[in-house]
Amino acid sequence: MPSTERSRNAGLTGRGVQLGLRENWVQFAFLVIVNICVGALVGLERTTVPLIGTEVFGLTNDLAVFAFIMAFGVTKALTNLAAGALTGRFTRKQLLLTGWALGIPVPFMLAWAPSWWWIIAANVLLGLNQGLTWSMTVNMKIDLVGPERRGLATGLNEAAGYVAVGATALLTGFLATSYGLRPVPELIGVVFVVAGLGLSLVVRDTAAHLALELSRHPAPNPAERTGFWAISARTSWRDRSLRGASQAGLVNNLNDGLTWGVFPLLFTEHGLGLAAVGLIKGLYPLLWGLGQIPTGHLADRVGRKPLIVAGMLVQALAFVVALGLLQSPLLAGIASAILLGIGTAMVYPALIASISDHAHPTWRANALGTYRFWRDIGYAAGALVAGIIADVLNLEATIVAAAVLTAGSGLLAAYWITENRTGSSGAHPATKTTLQ
Repeated sequence: MPSTERSRNAGLTGRGVQLGLRENWVQFAFLVIVNICVGALVGLERTTVPLIGTEVFGLTNDLAVFAFIMAFGVTKALTNLAAGALTGRFTRKQLLLTGWALGIPVPFMLAWAPSWWWIIAANVLLGLNQGLTWSMTVNMKIDLVGPERRGLATGLNEAAGYVAVGATALLTGFLATSYGLRPVPELIGVVFVVAGLGLSLVVRDTAAHLALELSRHPAPNPAERTGFWAISARTSWRDRSLRGASQAGLVNNLNDGLTWGVFPLLFTEHGLGLAAVGLIKGLYPLLWGLGQIPTGHLADRVGRKPLIVAGMLVQALAFVVALGLLQSPLLAGIASAILLGIGTAMVYPALIASISDHAHPTWRANALGTYRFWRDIGYAAGALVAGIIADVLNLEATIVAAAVLTAGSGLLAAYWITENRTGSSGAHPATKTTLQ
């Protein structure tokens, strides 16, 4: 931790500050609601925006249609990376409020964009918004609960966000059926921005809770480098467990980015209407979100690795099922959405908890920021892979590629990731990781 932050947090571990979900349930609940608003804002795009590209702006090139996802993914990934470093200069709450301020124009730009470039620009702002707000809600919840309940805390956080993504995708699909692709479906985002910003003003910062955890935690090895670039390298490659989690996160969101762009086009091409596409696009993140409550709890019981490996393989199976049942497109969409939702719910909280297990509290925010960089660059990678393969071959070929990549990622996770839950009981996790 930088000396400025250490001095700022000095003396904040006084009486009245406790770690734990029960002890901090009010603040935790506020942050859950904030993340519902965060997820709902990005859920605005799940059903309608690819179709706005083809039907409103007349785009015929799949790579051009998926450019908005690439803009979102790259921006969000870079913001995640920066957010970890920025926590050394600013409080979690300051960064959370900044993220909401950047999200204010997004619903209006989506609703009345005069050209496709405005949609892309809106996604740059959306990426900044999501990178700051979602990163801070994760970090603040982990600060509040302490090391023992990280899996459950991250499961609840991600559940709140992705249930909101799914519910909003479902709602925008039905609104688009009744009122058209724009502007009504997008303008409900104004409610989410106002509510998220208002609640973020009420939430208290968690610096005191982080300081309390640090006071109970063994100091980091003084010989270890804990600067931004050193931790980024460690999380990306040098530590095999952190590397395994980072690549799994990337491929998981590659799937999400690919299905975000491909599924609306693929299933409308096979005869489904907007309401049916909205159902498919809503069901996946709804199950993904709700499933993370039990899977986050389970990750605290059975470990992180079994859920990560099994979840990636379930996602690969989802793509096989989507292709195998495509002659019945509604059945194919629902079945694949269910499997994708279950598989992603298994993976998501376990990956964040695994990163936290292997990171000392002094550099945990940087490690999480680096992991979230690789995870969310997967959105852009998925859109790029889907656009190129769809233009050269077809949309079905993108599904085959996703199945192969996802199965391979699950096998790499099985080989690289190790359990380090002893770090949760106060042992020094940084000394237990395997560098290779």
